[in-house]
Amino acid sequence: MTESEIRQIERVALSNVAPEVDVAALDAARDLRDQIDIDSVDFLNFVIGLHKELGIEIPDADVPKLGTLNGCVAYLQSRMKGS
Repeated sequence: MTESEIRQIERVALSNVAPEVDVAALDAARDLRDQIDIDSVDFLNFVIGLHKELGIEIPDADVPKLGTLNGCVAYLQSRMKGS
């Protein structure tokens, strides 16, 4: 899966939990929760959306690695290579 495909999945998962957010305007290097008003439950739903779409197990201990869009891509790519 390409980085572009992963970024599209990120956008969809984030739009599902925060439909009012212009995902294209987000800084991929900054913490998501600092940029948009989502609580921990919404963030967890974002992580669950990534899991469902990609079929990748994301252990609780790894959730902080998904705090930025760039972090998500790096983490998800590494998990796909490892599986």
